[in-house]
Amino acid sequence: MSNINWETICNVSDINKNTGVCALHNGEQVAIFKVGKEEQLFALQNYDPFGEANVLSRGLIGDVDGQLVLASPLYKQQFSLESGKCLEDDSVILKTYMVRQQDGLVQLQA
Repeated sequence: MSNINWETICNVSDINKNTGVCALHNGEQVAIFKVGKEEQLFALQNYDPFGEANVLSRGLIGDVDGQLVLASPLYKQQFSLESGKCLEDDSVILKTYMVRQQDGLVQLQA
């Protein structure tokens, strides 16, 4: 089993439920979301390829046919929080990051 290194980003309590924050991770802007009663964490690139701006951390979280999605605050394209795949354009997939909660901290795979 490989040894995974994790980088602490913030406290879980720093992210309001069903919203996102932006963090700099390995030189990239990452949008981190805390979703639902279980406070499940998701991490995607913050760059919106349609609006060509780093704004996805300000997007709206929703549910489409049981799939958790993020709607861009610019042109409202919807992306799967799990896979990064755009629901309106299968050819567009956002980069996703391994994220976890450890002792009250949000951590991304280093």
